[in-house]
Amino acid sequence: LLFAVFVVGAIGAGWLQVHRSMPAWYARLWYPLEYEEPIRAEAARYDLDPALVAAVINTESGFAPDSRSGAGAVGLMQVLPDTARFIARQPDRPSPSPERLAEAEVNIAYGARYLRYLIDRYGTVGLALAAYNGGPANVNEWIERARAAGDTLNVPEDIPFTETRGFVSRVQRAVPIYHRAYGDRLFVRSREGASAGP
Repeated sequence: LLFAVFVVGAIGAGWLQVHRSMPAWYARLWYPLEYEEPIRAEAARYDLDPALVAAVINTESGFAPDSRSGAGAVGLMQVLPDTARFIARQPDRPSPSPERLAEAEVNIAYGARYLRYLIDRYGTVGLALAAYNGGPANVNEWIERARAAGDTLNVPEDIPFTETRGFVSRVQRAVPIYHRAYGDRLFVRSREGASAGP
């Protein structure tokens, strides 16, 4: 009996160590990747880390292209139709109509363009992710509230919305995992052998 307890304990400890270190083979069991070609293409087009785009997709929809939220967000990147119409009026907009938002590749294009817009607007990926999930109006209010108190908004710690704080944390945690697990698929090497990734 003691030997059985020892074996079970050793297996459990070994599993915990693997789970904490998250080697690439193990990470792929927990963090899926699909649609890597459109992810790479749109990330390159909008100067984004493709691992960031993949992490947002996984966190938002788990790579289920027919996902819909109660608030009306659509597809892999959970983009609201109104947001897609807003993006369609921006420079360097995706070429497909925002009415095709339910199509996986179109959804990635609009979601990536929106991420780029938010990063440019707020200056950091953390704030952009908070706005992606919680809405720019809320992020503006949180920034102003922190500024009025003589402070800066620390992301994700100071985000008052539990869902948004969790979203930002999960995406930020997933980005390096996607780098490690799928670097060969997300970052294409040129003919000279230089990596196109960071």
